[in-house]
Amino acid sequence: MSYDRSIRLDSDFDTAVAAVRQALADQGFGILTEIDVRATLKAKLDHDMEDYLILGACNPPLAHRALEADRSIGLLLPCNVVVRRDGDHTAVQALDPNTMVTLTGLPALGPVAAEATARLDAALAALAALDA
Repeated sequence: MSYDRSIRLDSDFDTAVAAVRQALADQGFGILTEIDVRATLKAKLDHDMEDYLILGACNPPLAHRALEADRSIGLLLPCNVVVRRDGDHTAVQALDPNTMVTLTGLPALGPVAAEATARLDAALAALAALDA
């Protein structure tokens, strides 16, 4: 089972990160958390790796609806979006919101996942259009 929605961009990492932030904001997502995996692994393990950023994106109305359907769904929130260097490209990957429905088996999460998917897909499409 695929659990991501992904695109590859030709833009450099920093440009891609800025574009991802804007595309998510345009779809009503704010960034609650940010993990610079590259910096963390360098600081904690002295390990060098490619640029790798995890953004914890949240659309408050969708999060509220999901939490009303299942209080434990917070384990799968926020929507993680990864921006990472992938050779000469930058990969942008979002956790497929339908994973929530699959993992919980709760039909009540279906409409929330569908709207989140539509919004994330719109953000990814906007990024692809900028990169074209």
